[in-house]
Amino acid sequence: MLRKILETIGTRYLVALLNLALIFINAKILGIAGVGMVGLIVASINIAIIFNGILSGGTLVYFMNRYSMRAILPLAYLWNFVGSALACAALAAVGMLPRAYEADIYLLAILNSLVTANSRFLLGNDRVKGFNLTFLLQGGSLFFLLLFLYYGLRHADVRAYVWGLYLANGIALVVSTALLVPLWRRKKSLRDAPPLPRLLREMFAYGLWAGADSLAETLTTRLNYFLIERFCGLGCVGLLDAGTKMSESVWHISRSVSFIEYSQVAKTTDAAEQKRVTLRLFKLTLGAMALVMGGIAAIPEWVYTDYLFDAEFAGMRDVILCLSTGIVALGCNSVVGHYFIGSGKIPYSAACSGIGLAVLLVAGLFLIPPYGTLGAAISTSVAFTAMLAFSLVQFARQTATTFREFLPNRSDWAYLRQALRRAKA
Repeated sequence: MLRKILETIGTRYLVALLNLALIFINAKILGIAGVGMVGLIVASINIAIIFNGILSGGTLVYFMNRYSMRAILPLAYLWNFVGSALACAALAAVGMLPRAYEADIYLLAILNSLVTANSRFLLGNDRVKGFNLTFLLQGGSLFFLLLFLYYGLRHADVRAYVWGLYLANGIALVVSTALLVPLWRRKKSLRDAPPLPRLLREMFAYGLWAGADSLAETLTTRLNYFLIERFCGLGCVGLLDAGTKMSESVWHISRSVSFIEYSQVAKTTDAAEQKRVTLRLFKLTLGAMALVMGGIAAIPEWVYTDYLFDAEFAGMRDVILCLSTGIVALGCNSVVGHYFIGSGKIPYSAACSGIGLAVLLVAGLFLIPPYGTLGAAISTSVAFTAMLAFSLVQFARQTATTFREFLPNRSDWAYLRQALRRAKA
């Protein structure tokens, strides 16, 4: 299991490094207002993807261990078109859909969700290399495509970034579909799916909770973009987005761990094994994220203003410091949350995300008008910490876990050393 985690983390950090370099290039090419617009576009796409996740994403991993791939994958594909339309309509109704990019957000949400469906099926079938390759193409190729568009074709604007998203996701969709073909053709090993109405009811019953959970979590991580744009303008969104992207690079650790954990938890009904896997991965994630986040927080301000970005982005280090506690908290919460999702206890994860969203709204409305970008960063950290506190309390109650069990001990270090030796072998 550790080898798969390390491979996944390695792939994600390769993409993270390319995306980090892309942040610097975008800052130079698009300016702080352009970075802000890109942040709003990507945030809108991510919200639309959550609507699609009702029958896609984690729902696929859960049901693929129960029914035939041929029964559930087409439903997920078709729902992506409906979910994207519903999401864009909802965003437009509340004035959160960026003007002039409405059609692009709809199409990119569909494209991205199709790639997500394919990659989750690869992961659920233990095709970790195919899963990582899909992610690498989707995220990593964007860097090279945008270099070509910005410098080769000299399209140095937000529209070029949007075209880069089309191309990167299109490449990932073609490759991931090709990787799925052998799985589609193989002989069915699971029981046949129930009639379509019943299957849809089962998937919606699971997916609506998962979708509500993901939507609330995504809004918790990105709603501040729209609040700060309303109170302070696109320039503040650009500063917040740059600081957030720098900090969120740490999440590649927790996301890689969570993907593997979810697959492991969903495959077993043994409560003791589910608890053991979750606690071990929680402690591994906490230590790794705290270490990496500490390194990022130690970077001095002048590195951002003089080298990585420019003077427009003054205040980056303060934003990162305000976000740091929350970033580590949400990364650890992701591990605990995937225990709830993988064991079929989605309402707890959804309630956690709902609490985070409520805390963010209250904190943001109080802190953003007087303190601007820093107020948004602080409110984000407060919300993420509240989510982790709720998840740990619920996990402890359900699994009879004591506080000491959440802390690393000698057996964890011994396990880590042994697993690292096996991974190198």
